Amino acid sequence: MSKIGYARCSTTDQNPARQEEWLEQQGCEKVFLDMLSGKDINRPQLKAMLDYVREGDVLYIESISRLARSTRDLLNIVDQLTRKKVQFYSQKESIDTTTPQGKFMLTVFAAMAELERDQIKQRQAEGIAIAKAKGVYKGRQKKYLDKFLFEELYKQWKKGNITQKYMCEKLHISRRTLFTRIKEFEANVAQNSEK
Repeated sequence: MSKIGYARCSTTDQNPARQEEWLEQQGCEKVFLDMLSGKDINRPQLKAMLDYVREGDVLYIESISRLARSTRDLLNIVDQLTRKKVQFYSQKESIDTTTPQGKFMLTVFAAMAELERDQIKQRQAEGIAIAKAKGVYKGRQKKYLDKFLFEELYKQWKKGNITQKYMCEKLHISRRTLFTRIKEFEANVAQNSEK
């Protein structure tokens, strides 16, 4: 029997240290970490973890929201674990799927997590609509980027000397922001070369 951990943060701006520390305290021998949104189950480390676990293993997570954001996805993941005879433990919700009560509570908490996410999105959309109606909505503000540092890193990346992950770390931005900035930069360069 092995103790396996899974942790997830939505963006590279978030820090998984708290989750990793808790998993270490539980004695997890191997920890899988995704730095992606939990909106779907198309995550490389989640897939790797599901392939890795074996009968008798126990999967530890800090909260069910780290594993999945929708009831369907969560129950699908737990079903895969159950078929492999892998136990499941969530710290925040104190869920242990080896018991009927734990299985029931898992279904309830998964539904609540999905409801909470939908309510947050609904409130956000309502707030934006009100701000737009008042003419005060400006959208998300662009993060300041050191132009010279970006251009130097971009040149190094184009030469194959550094990775995009390294660029993100140096610029303190997410991958999504980096892709956007690269597209903007390349479009600007193309436009200036046509003049």
